Amino acid sequence: MASISGICSSSSSLKPKNPLLRTTSSSLRPNSVSFPILAKRVPDRSFGFGPVPVAREISAELSGNDRAPKKEKKGLEKDPQALWQRFVDRLYQHKDLGLFLDVSRVGFSDEFVEEMEPRFQAAFQAMEELEKGAIANPDEGRMVGHYWLRNSELAPTSFLKTQIDSTLDVLCKFADEVVSGKIKTPSGGRFTQILSVGIGGSALGPQFVAEALAPDNPPLKIRFIDNTDPAGIDHQIAQLGPELASTLVIVISKSGGTPETRNGLLEVQKAFREAGLDFSKQGVAVTQENSLLDNTARIEGWLARFPMFDWVGGRTSEMSAVGLLPAALQGIDIREMLAGAALMDEANRTKVVKNNPAALLALCWYWASDGIGSKDMVVLPYKDSLLLFSRYLQQLVMESLGKEFDLDGNRVNQGLTVYGNKGSTDQHAYIQQLREGVHNFFVTFIEVLRDRPPGHDWELEPGVTCGDYLFGMLQGTRSALYANNRESITVTVQEVTPRSVGALIALYERAVGIYASLVNINAYHQPGVEAGKKAAGEVLALQKRVLAVLNEASCKEPVEPLTLEEVAERCHAPEDIEMIYKIIAHMAANDRALIAEGSCGSPRSFKVFLGECYVDELFA
Repeated sequence: MASISGICSSSSSLKPKNPLLRTTSSSLRPNSVSFPILAKRVPDRSFGFGPVPVAREISAELSGNDRAPKKEKKGLEKDPQALWQRFVDRLYQHKDLGLFLDVSRVGFSDEFVEEMEPRFQAAFQAMEELEKGAIANPDEGRMVGHYWLRNSELAPTSFLKTQIDSTLDVLCKFADEVVSGKIKTPSGGRFTQILSVGIGGSALGPQFVAEALAPDNPPLKIRFIDNTDPAGIDHQIAQLGPELASTLVIVISKSGGTPETRNGLLEVQKAFREAGLDFSKQGVAVTQENSLLDNTARIEGWLARFPMFDWVGGRTSEMSAVGLLPAALQGIDIREMLAGAALMDEANRTKVVKNNPAALLALCWYWASDGIGSKDMVVLPYKDSLLLFSRYLQQLVMESLGKEFDLDGNRVNQGLTVYGNKGSTDQHAYIQQLREGVHNFFVTFIEVLRDRPPGHDWELEPGVTCGDYLFGMLQGTRSALYANNRESITVTVQEVTPRSVGALIALYERAVGIYASLVNINAYHQPGVEAGKKAAGEVLALQKRVLAVLNEASCKEPVEPLTLEEVAERCHAPEDIEMIYKIIAHMAANDRALIAEGSCGSPRSFKVFLGECYVDELFA
């Protein structure tokens, strides 16, 4: 295993002038399609914190900026020789990354590519401005800078560059000292476990990378608390057992106020208290400077604090301290991850669509889903270690592209649904429906050429290894689906390494950004998520009112059991009676309320009280 000092040593491939970062101009064989250079147009986008403009209902065919007219699609090419030629013409290769992109089984025509060319040029221009520091998230008035994380020379100011470089250096030094034993547990031993507390982008990326890249025997093993489910939290803490005393707890929250993360932190701190341990000596915060979490960690004297940046969103934060710190602690070469991402970013800066892998993905998504998300994207990685890639892409794609309004205020209800399993498990799950059922999807295969490390393979039967079976399942499934007019994309990497994983992350980050430009939406905010958080807060506020009403009735002599209608009336919320019923049912199931008469199965019949009188009015 490489030492952390090696893992975090300077990587020349991150330097912008390294020849490895040159775009591979010959990475796609000559194509019969003409790609004329047209005038670049960037949509006029007003931004700020003003009110959302009044929505204009428009048809799917007309939404967005000069949407390309929807044309009737021709049947897929089936002639073997013509299909082979299409494969040769459409195959993209990145030689330095050992990555291939095969879009030949997506039926877009040369004419379609030519029609989309002006909008791709506008998308490329928008992406160029984004990397220079433009306000690419107009709804929140923010820059979007996750590309700077793997090449700090791109940062628009020297201050930001210094922030990026110094954070990486300090992070690597900390990880090195933890793994080497220089930073010890309070009892003087080595840290053996990581407990990562975070949700959404603060968990999905680190989980994916851990599953994909962690060695069989990492210096620190990692566990995740990524929800506010009490049973799930209890399970993770119980699994640590006595190793809680040698567990490094990383709490990740950009705002520092995410309820699920806060709850997980409080639960973990309770477990530390009950075990007679000082949490602050084992706690690490990854958060924005001066957030509630940052201030708490500073005041309580936590072991370490690392910054999250305003210009990096959660779903694109894997290359920040959010993902790099837990990866480095597991012995993963994070410099190589960054190098792979930087190489892919460079390839995605070319303005020639056929030589730009992210643009090719966006083109396929647009064609397959008619630019309105009419079909789902099924992600099938044929490698166990990439199982979580589809979950990671679910957030990256769906939270970015699932938007009600476009940048001009039109209601468009955009999106692209993502789900997936792994090959060849999918063979025994839902391939039956994909092959013969409702045709509402396209497939993305993720292929890994290397089966095992060199010298470890063996033949199960003459001429056939275990990996050959997996290869055969992938190719057979691809062929069987295409024979029944099911389109697919295939992304191929030589093997699963930090460099290839970094490249995959960067490839899909850029594809999402380009696609968002094609359909004229903001990929970098999530108003729907915020609406859900607000609604959850309203439910909890209502619960406190219910508890106050029940407490008052339970303190009477004799106790006054209340009907559901009486509770709603005393809460001054008759319109919320169904939610009040659900609140009481949940409380009763957890022994926090008693049903005096009837049952929850007959909401109009039951009467409820608390069972105890809290004279100090805890719920007022």
